[in-house]
Amino acid sequence: MTGSYFQMAGALVFVVLLILGAGFLLKKKQNRFGLMSVVGYQPLGPRKGVAALKVGKEVLILGVTTNDMRLLKTFREDELDLPESEAFQGKFERFKSKITAGGK
Repeated sequence: MTGSYFQMAGALVFVVLLILGAGFLLKKKQNRFGLMSVVGYQPLGPRKGVAALKVGKEVLILGVTTNDMRLLKTFREDELDLPESEAFQGKFERFKSKITAGGK
């Protein structure tokens, strides 16, 4: 009887780990081959800000609020001196890991 509980618990742990692993791999694949990348974000108040998104060869400047997102301006990539998006992505990942680790 007890053996079947351990077998069932083991199967449950395996399925949960399998789901987490698949989610991690899909997230990595999405970030690497994504069509859009965030160049920067400047908060202007609670739940308001301006975001710069790189989509293909264009950079979109967007006004973002809780209920709305509006296109403010569009630039061609060669018109701007953009920082490397991977550098921003690396900073964002470190920030996110600090939050999940409890700010240590």
